[in-house]
Amino acid sequence: MKTLQIIFGLAIVAITSIVQAEGFVLTSPDITGQLSNKEVFSGFGCHGENISPTLIWKNAPQGTKSFAVTMYDPDAPTGSGWWHWLIFDIPSNVYSLQSNAGKIDNSLAPKGSIQSITSFGQSGFGGACPPVGDHPHRYIFTVYALKVKKLGVQSDATPALVGFLLNHNLLAKASIVAYYSRSK
Repeated sequence: MKTLQIIFGLAIVAITSIVQAEGFVLTSPDITGQLSNKEVFSGFGCHGENISPTLIWKNAPQGTKSFAVTMYDPDAPTGSGWWHWLIFDIPSNVYSLQSNAGKIDNSLAPKGSIQSITSFGQSGFGGACPPVGDHPHRYIFTVYALKVKKLGVQSDATPALVGFLLNHNLLAKASIVAYYSRSK
């Protein structure tokens, strides 16, 4: 019996090590290096569809109590970048966001999640919209595995406050980067 317990214990350690070796990963069937017109903002001179991409993550670390997802442009000519999307309080049993989950009024986001204001000044997904003629901007989609179930803020929280709370409660994060520029 004792030998069986030892073998079982070693098997659990081996499985845990394999999962951790793969690491926390974020993927998307919609993002292939360049953003498409689907993920481009509709406004500020941009004429996109403003649809958030499908995002899928796996191998969250043990102890994850919730997730958050952001889209950030560090190349925006603001001195502080541009926050395009912040969604948090995603339950720990959810491992994806479907396409267009960033549209507040269509109820595609996970139940209980909160989408706070972006640099556009509104909640929900705000697609890419760099200045005309500017170099290609990086759009960083990041999923955060968090050690708390709730961040403790509402949809009127600023991107800076949400960013602070994400980093303060971080267990792990995974990102994918896509590029976009516009000539007119």
